[in-house]
Amino acid sequence: MTASQTPRPDTPSSSAKTDAAPSSDLSVTSSANLSGADNPKQLAAVYIKGMAMGAADIVPGVSGGTIALIAGIYERLINALGSIGPSLWQVFRQHGGIKGLLAVWRQVDATFLLFLLLGIATSFATLAGLIKHLLDNQPLLIWSFFFGLVIATVVILLSEIKRWNAARAGLFVIGIVTAVVISNLPLLATAPSLPYLFLAGAIAICAMILPGISGSFILLLMGAYDTVLEAVHTFNLTVIITLMAGMATGLLIFTRVLKWLLSRYYQGTLALLTGFIAGSLVKVWPWKVDALGTLNNEAINNVAPWQYPAGAHWLTTLGLMLLGAILVSALSWWGNRTKRVQPIKQ
Repeated sequence: MTASQTPRPDTPSSSAKTDAAPSSDLSVTSSANLSGADNPKQLAAVYIKGMAMGAADIVPGVSGGTIALIAGIYERLINALGSIGPSLWQVFRQHGGIKGLLAVWRQVDATFLLFLLLGIATSFATLAGLIKHLLDNQPLLIWSFFFGLVIATVVILLSEIKRWNAARAGLFVIGIVTAVVISNLPLLATAPSLPYLFLAGAIAICAMILPGISGSFILLLMGAYDTVLEAVHTFNLTVIITLMAGMATGLLIFTRVLKWLLSRYYQGTLALLTGFIAGSLVKVWPWKVDALGTLNNEAINNVAPWQYPAGAHWLTTLGLMLLGAILVSALSWWGNRTKRVQPIKQ
């Protein structure tokens, strides 16, 4: 299994340069690649990857950022989102009119973002009901699938971290501990107001961008998950628009920080992100019971497979874990083939 390759320096000269994404040779290649628009086949690939991200984000405990990272579009996504800001007004003024709008469109890689968002929206519209049904009625099956998917993701990404040292190992451990702590926080039971939903959206979108920390789970922790899911089902525009405004605000702030980290400390940041993903395994552990040791919709406590009231179901659970691992390995391979080379802009 090989992860989607990401630009990195071959010959380190200092700690900062070793960790940063390169900006010399690759920038020439990238400029050539980016001078032309994505062809329909590439856009279809982005759309499908968006669907995979959306499906992952629906499940509390699984992050769409994990899918983006393994599919080879994470750096491009962060680069595009990080380009959104006040500087776009200067880009528009330099050209003016339709040419200015087109320059802004290209600056933020908007065609890529549009097809990615369409894929995510398609998953939300078509799969939210199915995934909610499986979580309510067949939790062991869906958690087993995602458990295998996350394990394979960790293995693939660990192979991408070169020249391990104490700092990177420490960041990996910090990522694990952070994800475990977040996964074990008590759920809030509250009737969310619109300002609260705005705040929840701003925090959740940061989690959605971070691999391993689920935006859906953050909404669940904040007591807003059911309200948001119901709003999507009933097309409650007031709730949806409020949430999206909060997400847009959080996104514009957070991606700039992440973009800076990836451009200067790529390997260390990857170690931290991989730790987040590894730590999320406690949340996607398949065998769960409630506080009384029984099975119902409130089952959130992990138990050993042989302690599961309905039995471990080894053949089914291991088979689904293997299926998840195979699919994420195929996604990584496909990401290698379809990824456009693009460095993180300074």
